[in-house]
Amino acid sequence: VVVEEMLTGPECSLLAFTDGITVRPMATSQDHKRALEGDLGPNTGGMGAYAPAPVMTPELVQTVYDTILVPVVQGLANEGITYQGCLYAGLMITAGGPKVVEFNCRFGDPETQAVLPLLDGDLAQIMYACTQGTLRRDMVHWKQGAACCVIMASKGYPASSHKGDVISGLDAVDDDIVVFHSGTKKADGLYQTNGGRVLGVTAMGEDLKAAIDKAYVNVRKISFDGQQVRSDIGAKGLRHLK
Repeated sequence: VVVEEMLTGPECSLLAFTDGITVRPMATSQDHKRALEGDLGPNTGGMGAYAPAPVMTPELVQTVYDTILVPVVQGLANEGITYQGCLYAGLMITAGGPKVVEFNCRFGDPETQAVLPLLDGDLAQIMYACTQGTLRRDMVHWKQGAACCVIMASKGYPASSHKGDVISGLDAVDDDIVVFHSGTKKADGLYQTNGGRVLGVTAMGEDLKAAIDKAYVNVRKISFDGQQVRSDIGAKGLRHLK
């Protein structure tokens, strides 16, 4: 029998760059794991994300930095491990404060598709500094506004995936939209589905609502047979802002 504490509250993610000494948090984000609207249905690898997450106040970010991110990097150093790169903290914001659900030693997907477009700096320079132990606080800054990434998944996902469906409309999206290809292939000059999560459509806006609206305007320009798209990515963030 395993008895565990149940963590109740909203989930969110806080990624950080580190060179083993200096730790620089990224913009907060919130993933949407369930396949269907209203966080219903089976778990997936993520049906969309937005950043920053309003539930993560500056005070909470500072708490996570002071009590989770820095102690983890320092604890590894105390054991002779110089951890360099991206530290991903998956968090549950409980009544008792932020609790760690999981750590990853990589960028998260699809959180990264919403977080990195907000980076106001040179990603290559930052990553190189992490490997050299020369990361400085002034290297990492974030743009004003928000970003929203909406995942377009294939028929049958997450139980299975459908391959070979022709994707149309990619050339119609706005110039400032970033379309991440995660499950596509090109055959006979046409893009086709080639996995469960096919595309991540990311838009930026002056605020969260603007980013969400722009993302969905462009999602509607793209189509393929059997596509699955949640229509409520970022809605929980808007509710928190009210």
